[in-house]
Formats: sequence, structure tokens, C-alpha cells
Amino acid sequence: MSDEYDEYEAVLAAVGPRLRALRRRRGTTLTALSETTGIPISTLSRLESGQRRPGLELLLPLAKVYRMPIDELVGAPADFDPRVRPQPFTRNGMTVVPLTRNPGGLQAFKHILPAGPTDREPDPRSHEGYHWLYVLSGRLRVVLGDQDLVLTAGEVAEFDTHLPHWFGNADTHPVEYLSILGPQGERFHVRARYQPGDRDRDADRDGDNA
Repeated sequence: MSDEYDEYEAVLAAVGPRLRALRRRRGTTLTALSETTGIPISTLSRLESGQRRPGLELLLPLAKVYRMPIDELVGAPADFDPRVRPQPFTRNGMTVVPLTRNPGGLQAFKHILPAGPTDREPDPRSHEGYHWLYVLSGRLRVVLGDQDLVLTAGEVAEFDTHLPHWFGNADTHPVEYLSILGPQGERFHVRARYQPGDRDRDADRDGDNA
């Protein structure tokens, strides 16, 4: 097992206790945090206890509530050698910013599509892996097999990359989105819709756990 993988796993293992300590320092209960983030109490409890793997769909709303960058929220190491830190690069006019160093494992990127014409012809490709993406701003056109979709800020998509896929601007405005690409078989669990009644059931089942 590589040193980079060990470092990555150590950061993940420390996220739960770090989030619990942060919440308690702020004097916030799980119930209050659930109300402000929309994340069920049971999910927050599992996240803090280490039973739920942290993902962007959970870390993004928490970072917003705590008003801190995600890397600070999870305590990611700040002492990487800058000579080997992944550098942004441009591909087909799109700027790609690598956010992780985890060869062979989960890899996170920020993508920036510049403003421009929307007459580019989609050229779907397929490959090994599993993909999760989150739109930060703008309107992203996503072609997945025979589906032609438009995602807006805050919307999520996940799919097996054996399915031919392509991303581009849905209009003339710039688009920014985050993506995580994982090995085949690695899945992301995203709650696409949360019903208000679910929160009451979670509260009855798990209590406050504050």
C-alpha cells in the first residue's frame, strides 16, 4: 500500500471526529445542523462516528454552514511538496484543476468551461470507472448515452463511465463543476430527494446524539 494511499485513508478516518469536535465547539446540536444543511440526523451521526464515508454531497453543505473551505473542514494535509502538487491544465478549451493526488483511487477535479458558442458537436466517449459530478455555477449540458440533459447549480449526476458521455456548455455562459472519478465498482451514495417527513422519522430513531 502506497504512502499516498495511507495518507488519504488517514485523512478520511479523521473526518468524522473532526466534524463532531467542530460542531460541539460551535455549540450546535445534530438537530440544528440537520435543519440548516438538509442532511438527515442519522446521516450526520454516522458521518461523525465514521460509519458513513464523507462525500462532496455531505461536505459541501457542511463547509457552507461552517464557513470554511473543504480542505480546512476535513483537515487535509497542507505540507505537500509544491513541486509535485498537481497543476491545472487545459483540455479542449476547458481548464481542469486536480484537487487530489490518489493514483488508482478516487480522484477529484474542478472543471471550468469558458463562455462561448454552444454549437460544439457532442463527442461521447466511454472508459473504465465511475463518475460523480456536482455543478457549482452555470448550466452544464450532459450527454449520457441517448439522454441529453441540462444540469444547473447544485444538481448532481452519477454514472458508470462505460456509458458513452460528454459534457459542455448548455448556453453561452461559463460553467464550473466538480467531479470525482473512481475505479470500476466504486459507488457514490447521493440522496437525490429528501422528504420533510423523513427527518422526523430519523429524529425518532436516532435521537439528538449531541
